[in-house]
Amino acid sequence: MALPAVWIMGRYSADIITYGGAVHETGLWSAGFLVAALCVTALRRGLPRSPLTKFAVYHRRALGVASFGYAALHTGIYLWRKIPLGRVISEGQRPDLLLGWLALALFVPLAMTSHNRAVKAMGARWGALHRSVYLAAALTFAHAILSSGRPALSYVLLAAWVLAIAVRRAFRKRA
Repeated sequence: MALPAVWIMGRYSADIITYGGAVHETGLWSAGFLVAALCVTALRRGLPRSPLTKFAVYHRRALGVASFGYAALHTGIYLWRKIPLGRVISEGQRPDLLLGWLALALFVPLAMTSHNRAVKAMGARWGALHRSVYLAAALTFAHAILSSGRPALSYVLLAAWVLAIAVRRAFRKRA
């Protein structure tokens, strides 16, 4: 999952891609891994006995952590170019960047608790915390649409489909 980051950073450091290209590509990889992690729920519902489903369920946390890793790289590249801090704060008030910062703030505790000891220590609270991934995903995709427009739309549609499945399941449980 780290190979695309090596590829992006190698091309960026060799001036093969621009700053904007590096920010865009790391953002797309972050969103892609996020969609993949969210799709595990739909896959589990649709193909519960499939070997692909078992593989995806086993690696779901790794997909989520990879999504966070690319989001952190995306943010790091952005910040590297935007030093001094005053520039980051003034730009951070734009709606597209504000949504990105909020999404990242939600992803930090998710990434920090994505290991077996946290699952055991937190018990049922771990699941409640990790359900906030849906809000973080919504913020991420709103950030992507406002920042880059059309390319993010396919991710948003896929994530909306996955979210609809999750919401439908939640309402069925209550009924």
